[in-house]
Amino acid sequence: MNESVTYFMNNSPDNLPPEASPPPVGRPRWPAIIALLAIGLLFLALSPQRTLGLGWLLLPILVVMIIMIRGAHWRGLHGLNRLLAVSAAGITTGALIASVGLLVMSLPDRKTGAASLLTDAIVLWVTNVVVFALWYWLVDGGGPMKRRSDDHEAADFLFPQTLIEGMKWVPGFIDYLFLAFNISTAFSPTDTPIMSTRAKLLMMLQASLSLVMLAVLAARAINTF
Repeated sequence: MNESVTYFMNNSPDNLPPEASPPPVGRPRWPAIIALLAIGLLFLALSPQRTLGLGWLLLPILVVMIIMIRGAHWRGLHGLNRLLAVSAAGITTGALIASVGLLVMSLPDRKTGAASLLTDAIVLWVTNVVVFALWYWLVDGGGPMKRRSDDHEAADFLFPQTLIEGMKWVPGFIDYLFLAFNISTAFSPTDTPIMSTRAKLLMMLQASLSLVMLAVLAARAINTF
């Protein structure tokens, strides 16, 4: 009986070595994983002219990175986990900017069909929203690992719910998706003030890409008359 108690005490979670300790809970990560997969699928829907025929390549790259991100998280390698997550967001952003550039370059080409141009512009606009929602989710308050209901402090975005006294509220991925949607449609964060320089730079880039896509559609509409 004493041996059983001793074994239980020595192998309790409090006595496990640091490398074997479970990862901190943080915020749920499955919405961000779905967002990455959605971005890869959206690129499959683009015309080859907007991806140089490489639209299929982004999805397997993101799948491999998701596996690496999850592996780093469960092994407690939180620095590597964040580096991989930021790298995945950077890859999607680079692919988005390149495709928007190709969309603009195709505008003078009369051979490009209006329907194809419209479809690609819509797909890229949606991708723009998802990509920057992922960025906002990654950077706000130091990232999802640090955003918890008991110690969250507004650092990059001041959501209205955080101003309610006595209310313990932490933004989820949908909140950042809504924020990104507002920036792409209203070109402003509406009810959520931007507090940090990095968040302002991200918002400027997102709004600029959205504006370019709307300008492409307007220019093409004018040229059809």
